[in-house]
This record gives sequence, C-alpha cells and structure tokens, in this order.
Amino acid sequence: MHMQKHKAASGKSASQAIDAKIAELGDWRGETFKRLRALIHQADPQVVETLKWAKAANPLGVPVFEHGGILCTGEIYKYKVKLTFAYGAALPDPAGLFNSSLDGNVRRAIDFHEGGKIDEKAFKGLIRAAVAHNTTKAKPKR
Repeated sequence: MHMQKHKAASGKSASQAIDAKIAELGDWRGETFKRLRALIHQADPQVVETLKWAKAANPLGVPVFEHGGILCTGEIYKYKVKLTFAYGAALPDPAGLFNSSLDGNVRRAIDFHEGGKIDEKAFKGLIRAAVAHNTTKAKPKR
C-alpha cells in the first residue's frame, strides 16, 4: 500500500487543513484536539494525517490518523472532542480510557469534555497498541 499526500479541498495538505481547523475553533476544543494530536505524534512518529468523508455539512472532512491502516479518527463537536479507534475493541485498555461506542464489536471511542484531564501515558499506550494491531494483522494469503 502506498501513501500519498492527501490534499483537502482547499489544496492544503491534510495537516495544514487540520492546523487551520484548530486555529479557527479558538476554544478548549481546539486546544484539546491540538494536545491529543501532539500525543499521537509522540507515540507514533510515523503517523500519517489524512482527511476522509468530506461532505457539505463538513467540507474539511474528518481528520484521520493512520499507520498500517486507520488508528483513529478525530471529530470535534459542540460539547466534546471524540477520538474513535478503528479497532478499539481489540486493544488493551487497562486505564479504562474508552468511554463511548462501547457496545460495538470493532470500534471504541473516547469522548473528551471541557475541563477533562487527559491520561497522557495511557493515551500514548493506546496509540502504540493501535499501531501494533495494524502492523501485525495477519496479511491475506495469495
């Protein structure tokens, strides 16, 4: 699988478009997303930022963090910042970070609210576990 530079509709790179979105928010949600994004990059320096699922209601699309497949997506709502882990149900979560989408068979999410604390060590561990999951998945036999 080859990686390419993903461009937002504006012609900016995905990372530049995410930077602009964070700056545009100018509130706790932007600061929270910025911190989570930095932690993702600390946990996995090879992470690739992309944008997917752009539509009229969300022309930027959804920020996606990938390494060997989707690690997690980041969505910003009025009252929360939500990170959804593509294979969260398969990941160890000893600190109990997952607090949303707990009934699904595959995905798990973490909702971050204003004033909430981020367990940085546990969060980075979850990112590393997602990378390990994606990069060690059984490859289909040909």
